[in-house]
Amino acid sequence: MHPGSTRLGGAALTLAYDRRVIAENLTVAIPDQSFTVIIGPNACGKSTVLRALSRMLRPNAGAVLLDGRDIHAQSARTVARTLGLLPQSSIAPDGISVAELVARGRYPHQGLLRQWSREDERVVQESMAATGVDDLADRLVDELSGGQRQRVWLAMALAQQTPLLLLDEPTTYLDIAHQIEILDLCARLHEEQGRTLVAVLHDLNHAARYATHLIAMRDGRVVAAGDPATVVTADLVNEVFGLPCRVIDDPETGTPLVVPAARRRAVEPA
Repeated sequence: MHPGSTRLGGAALTLAYDRRVIAENLTVAIPDQSFTVIIGPNACGKSTVLRALSRMLRPNAGAVLLDGRDIHAQSARTVARTLGLLPQSSIAPDGISVAELVARGRYPHQGLLRQWSREDERVVQESMAATGVDDLADRLVDELSGGQRQRVWLAMALAQQTPLLLLDEPTTYLDIAHQIEILDLCARLHEEQGRTLVAVLHDLNHAARYATHLIAMRDGRVVAAGDPATVVTADLVNEVFGLPCRVIDDPETGTPLVVPAARRRAVEPA
């Protein structure tokens, strides 16, 4: 595979929960070896698309293709060796430690002829170190703060060592310093290991700074897709989010920076 090709995408998708249709005739392609970020207002369908791409939601129509085959025609273990997922909210089993939960990321690599190995142990340790939770290894997951738990779940996803990694709002519950840490880590995974990342983010400026490919959604449809420098314009932000703004160059990275228009102050009577 090479950049510009795609291992993962959906064609003519209808996505729904029971009878509530979220998207119809939706086509989305994830460029291989990209850091793709999906943005859009609340309830626009971005997390639903991620669920469909990760095999958690079966389309009512159309197909999600992984390596050219319908993802639902492939075994769960096969998909888990190729595609990792950090869902929006996860519940850990009662009484499980951090190290035990992260180790579950290695399950797709286990089998009758391959049991726990030194390689598995090394990957678990490296995944915990990369997300800064190695000092929490013996703590129970349900004793941790929301931000700590979020980093533990990311460590488990990293431990799967999949070429594709899907992240649904990975910075939820994190303070600003840890948000940047996690996004920097994702950028390193993309740049240094060639992994394809797909993330749903709420913060438009974070999306513009880190993404190599941006997908903007509204009302269950893709409004724009491409390089952030092309996609993020004042008109696009107003169309998608209803936010009047200016778009300037980020002084640190040169990427688009959205500056909301100032609120007009009431004129005091003379």
